[in-house]
Amino acid sequence: MLTGCIMPALLPEVNHATAQVLAANGYRVYAPLAQRCCGALQAHAGEVESARRLARHNIAIFEATGAEWVVVNSAGCGALMKEYGHLLKDDPDFALRAAAFSKRVRDVSEALTAAPLRQPLHPVPLRVAYDDPCHLLHGQKIHAQPRHLLQQIPALQLLEVSESDWCCGSAGIYNLLHPETAQALLDRKMAHLVAVEPQLIVTGNPGCILQLRQGVAQYGLAVGVLHPVEVLARAYQMPAENGREIPA
Repeated sequence: MLTGCIMPALLPEVNHATAQVLAANGYRVYAPLAQRCCGALQAHAGEVESARRLARHNIAIFEATGAEWVVVNSAGCGALMKEYGHLLKDDPDFALRAAAFSKRVRDVSEALTAAPLRQPLHPVPLRVAYDDPCHLLHGQKIHAQPRHLLQQIPALQLLEVSESDWCCGSAGIYNLLHPETAQALLDRKMAHLVAVEPQLIVTGNPGCILQLRQGVAQYGLAVGVLHPVEVLARAYQMPAENGREIPA
């Protein structure tokens, strides 16, 4: 399991829920301590050589685990790691290793939809709006899997939101470099979300979670924004990190 950079710093509860839900569904989960940033933010900023150095390091670390899959809960990280083969295609020492590594990378929604979710799943009676992270939908072509996971939770009503396939304005570091354009995208996104009156917004990327939480605060909504694995952890009635309840 990739632990990432943003998740441990700002959203540690997502990593906690990811490990719990994977374990509940029969996976043996390893999170190597020596892993480093995946390189996505460096690649977004044009620092390609830094991204390549990080990719080489992570390939070696994850190879040593002997794991069949490398599971990622951050859409941006997963998109780049699935491109390690391209990133290192001209590296004589890592080209083949990188290509093989990329084939083992799975978004957590892919891993959890490889088989039906194990039971029991308890009701989560909420109106839930799912928003597609661009790096998941457009970068990894993953659309149905997160929705399928949410649809397996009893009493959960999954709402389809207009333009859910549009960017929320986070886009890696775009919201930091171009805040005015990012805000315009967020305003458009929030208008569609407000229209369906959700009790919970769900998305599978840390940047999107933080961006949408900003939107919720700006619009004065009493709505949580969570990762799909956090909703699943709630359905499994798992204790949250540090004993805190998983918010609605």
